[in-house]
Amino acid sequence: MIQDVFRLAHTTEHPDAVAAFERATEEVAAHRPGAGVALAEALASDPQLVAAHCLKGFAQLILARSELQFGAEAALLSAEQALQAKGGGSEDETLLVFALRRAIEGKFHAAADLLETITDARPTVFLPLKLSHALRFMVGDLAGMLKRTEALVAAYDPALDGYGYFLGCHAFGLEEAGRYEEAERTGRAAALAEPKDAWGIHAVAHVYEMRHQPADGIAWIDDQRASWTGCNNFAYHLSWHQGLFHLEQGDSDAALHLYDTEIRAQPTDDFRDITNAASLLWRLTEQGIPVGTRWEELADRARHRKTDGTYMFAALHHLLSLLATGDFASARDCVAMIGARAEGTGDQARVAGQVARDLAQTLLRTAQGQRPRLDLPELAERLPLLGGSHAQRDVFMRALAQSAARQGNRREAATLLRLRAERRRVDRFAERMFQTLATVPPVATVPQEPPRWRHHA
Repeated sequence: MIQDVFRLAHTTEHPDAVAAFERATEEVAAHRPGAGVALAEALASDPQLVAAHCLKGFAQLILARSELQFGAEAALLSAEQALQAKGGGSEDETLLVFALRRAIEGKFHAAADLLETITDARPTVFLPLKLSHALRFMVGDLAGMLKRTEALVAAYDPALDGYGYFLGCHAFGLEEAGRYEEAERTGRAAALAEPKDAWGIHAVAHVYEMRHQPADGIAWIDDQRASWTGCNNFAYHLSWHQGLFHLEQGDSDAALHLYDTEIRAQPTDDFRDITNAASLLWRLTEQGIPVGTRWEELADRARHRKTDGTYMFAALHHLLSLLATGDFASARDCVAMIGARAEGTGDQARVAGQVARDLAQTLLRTAQGQRPRLDLPELAERLPLLGGSHAQRDVFMRALAQSAARQGNRREAATLLRLRAERRRVDRFAERMFQTLATVPPVATVPQEPPRWRHHA
C-alpha cells in the first residue's frame, strides 16, 4: 500500500506508478493538459492501478459527449478487474470504483456522495474532493459544493500538498453562494499558495463579474496570465471572462478580438468552449453588434450535437447557436430531444424535466416570434438546476428578460431583472432593459401552462 502526496491510498508495489499518478492529479487540479500522458505512464508502470483507470473514466464523463460514454465504461471495467486482481484494493480504490459506476449510470449526485465518503474519513484526501466538486458543479448542486469545502477547512494545513487547490474549490463555492468578500480573499490566497491554481483565479474573476467591477476583472486576469496560459481549454474560459469585462466597458472590438484569438481560436467540439463562444456571441448580438459569420461555425457544431442529450447545459447552448442562425428545423429537433430526455432516468433526465425542457421551448417560441407559455420568473428561479455558474447561466436570464419585454410584459421583465440583481449589481444590460421597459406599451398576458417540471422532481 502506497499513499500519494495528495493522500490517496493505492494498492501497488510500483512507486513510479504512484509518482505518475501524482502528476496526473496535479494536472487535473491545475486544469492543465498533461493528465492523459501522466495516466498512461502510471498504467505502463502498473496496468492494474485502480485509481488511474477511475480517473480516466471520470475525465471522459466530465467532457459530456455521448460517444465518450463507451470509453468511460471501458475504464470502469478495467478498474473493476484491477480491484479484483488486487484482492479488493484499498477503501479509497473501492469507493472510487463505486462512484465511477454511479456516475456512468448518470447519477452524479450519488457519485459525489460516495467520493465524499473518502473525505469524511480522511478530510485532506484531495482527488475525491476535486472530482465531487466537478460533478456537483455539473448538476447545479452549488450548496453541496460549499457544504463539503466548509466541512474540510479546519483540516487543511497550508503545508499540505494540494492546499492551494483546495482553497480554489472553496473560493468558488463561496462566490456562487454570494459571499463575495470571503470568496475574493480565499481565491487570492489560493493563487498565492499555488500559482497554478486556475480555479482559484477563476473564482476571483467571478467575484468581479458579480460585483460589476470590469476594470478590476481585466487587471486581475491579466496579472495572473503567466499562471493560467499553461492551462488546457480552461484558458479559453478565463479569456471569456475577460471578454465579458471588455464588453461591459463598451469595448466590443476587444471582446471580438479575444473571441477570435483566444476564446474560439481553436474550433473544438468541447462543450465548455462552445458555451463560452455562444454566450459571448449572444450578448454581442443582443447589443446589435455585428459578429459576421461567427455564429455559423457554432451552428455547424450544434447540428451534429442536436440529438446529444448527455448534458442539458451543453444542449441549451447548442440551441442558442441554432436559433441565432435561424435554423428552426434543427432547433425543433434539439427541443424535441430535450423533451424526450425528460422522460428518461438519471440526473440529466431530471434536469430536463425540471427546467431544460421548459427553457428550450421558451427560447424557441421567442425566437419564432411566439409568446412564452410559462411564468418566466418562476422558470428563472429554476435555472440553477442546469449546472454551471451564475455567470454562465446569465445568458438565459438575459434571454428570459428580453422575451418578457418583447411581449410587452413589463411586470415579468422587471421581476426577472430584480431576481438577477439578487446575485449581481446592476450592469449595462439591466440599465438598457429598464430604459426599454419605460417605453414598452403593456399587453395582456396569456394564460400560463401549469409547471410540468414539478411532476418530474
